[in-house]
Amino acid sequence: MLKYRFCTQLLPEKEDRKIVLLTGARQTGKTTLAKIRYPGLKYINLDAPENRDYIKTVPSMFWGRDVGNAIIDEAQKEPSIFEKIKYAYDEKALNFTIILGSSQILLIKKIRETLSGRIWIYELWPLMMKELLLNEPIAENIPQAPLIDKVFSSEKLCNILGKLPSILSPEEEVLYRDVEDYLLKWGGMPALLELNEEERWKWLKDYEYTYLERDLSDLARLSDLSPFRKFQKLTALRSGGLLSYSEIARDASISVDTARRYLEYLNISYQVILLRPYYKNITSSVIKTPKVYWLDTGLLRQIIGFKDGVTGQIYETMVVSEILKWVRTSQRDCGVYFYRTRSGLEVDLILEFKGLITGIEIKSRATIASRDIRPLKELAKGCGNMWRGGVVIYQGKEIKKLDEPDIWAVPSWRIFA
Repeated sequence: MLKYRFCTQLLPEKEDRKIVLLTGARQTGKTTLAKIRYPGLKYINLDAPENRDYIKTVPSMFWGRDVGNAIIDEAQKEPSIFEKIKYAYDEKALNFTIILGSSQILLIKKIRETLSGRIWIYELWPLMMKELLLNEPIAENIPQAPLIDKVFSSEKLCNILGKLPSILSPEEEVLYRDVEDYLLKWGGMPALLELNEEERWKWLKDYEYTYLERDLSDLARLSDLSPFRKFQKLTALRSGGLLSYSEIARDASISVDTARRYLEYLNISYQVILLRPYYKNITSSVIKTPKVYWLDTGLLRQIIGFKDGVTGQIYETMVVSEILKWVRTSQRDCGVYFYRTRSGLEVDLILEFKGLITGIEIKSRATIASRDIRPLKELAKGCGNMWRGGVVIYQGKEIKKLDEPDIWAVPSWRIFA
C-alpha cells in the first residue's frame, strides 16, 4: 500500500548533475521512494555481499562506465564507493547518483571526508498524518501541504485560521480522526499498513531487534546489548520529559558518559529527537536542559509495553514528532524549541521563523480551559513585536479564536491534515 511522500517533490531530476543522499531510519521507505522517483535507474544494494565484492573490483577510472548513474543502497556497507563516486563525478564520467542509507553517522562521516560540496542531502521520516491520507505514490498535481505548513509564514494567524471553516462535515471528521487514531496507535512505519493488528505488534517487536542487531552494531559494535536495551526503554518512558543524563545513567546502572553516548546513538539513527530549549530570556532565566521525544509512536508503544489507550505523553510525542517531521521534510528554515523558565513559565513549543515567534501548547483533551492559554499570553507579553500568535493543539473538533493576542485552538487532526 504505497503512499505519496512529500520528500518526492524536493528530490532533483535524474537529468540534473547531482549526487544525492537520501537518509533516515530503517524501513521508512527510502528504497521504495528512490525506485518510484527514478524508474529505470540501475539499483545496487550493498547489503548483499556479492554486490560489495563487485563494487570493490570496479576501478575508480571505470566507475562511470561500469556502474554509471545508479541508486546505491546501504552505501555505508562499502566505504570505498565514496572515493570512486567522487572521482567519477569530478571527471564528469558520472552525472547522477542517489545514495541511500540508515546509518547516519557513517554516511555523514564519509560524505564530509569525501563528497563535501558535491552532495545534496534529504531525509525521509516515518509517514506523516497527511501522507497517510494520500494513496497515490505518484501525483500528477502536487498534493496540498498540511495546515501546519501555513504556520511557517509571516502572515497573521487570524488571516489564516479565520478563513477556514470552524468545523468540518461528519464524514471529513471521521476520516481525519481515523487517520489520527491510526498514527497515535501504530506510528508511521509504511510496512505496517498492510498487516493485521497481531502482525503489526510482531513487526514492531522485530524492528526493535533488527535496529539493535544491525544499525546499532554498525554504530557502536557493542558486545553486550543488555545495558543499551535498558537505556532504550528508560529513554522511551521519558519521552516528552526533560533529559537528565545523571538520572537516566543512575537508573540504567551506567556512567553518565555512556548515557550521553547511548543517547547520541539513538539520535543519529533517527529513533529519538532532542528538542532544545529556547535560548533567549524572554521573561526570566530559562532552563537549558533539552527534552527528549521518541520519533515514532508505534515504536514508543512497543518499547514501553503500552498497547491500548492514549496518554498525554503519547499524544504530545505524536504532535511534536509531526511538527518536526514536516519542518525537516519541507526543509523549512524554522527553529523549533520548547520554553521553560526557572520561575515556572512553560510553553510546549516555540516556532521561530523570520524573527517572529509562534507559541504552541499541546492538550490531549477535547476541551480547553482558560488556564491553558495563560502561558501563551505571558509569552506574548515578553515577545513584544516578535509575537506572531499562539496555537493550542487539542483533540476537540473546532478551530476557534480563544483570546488576544491572536491565540487560537486547532484540532490536531486538522492541523496535520
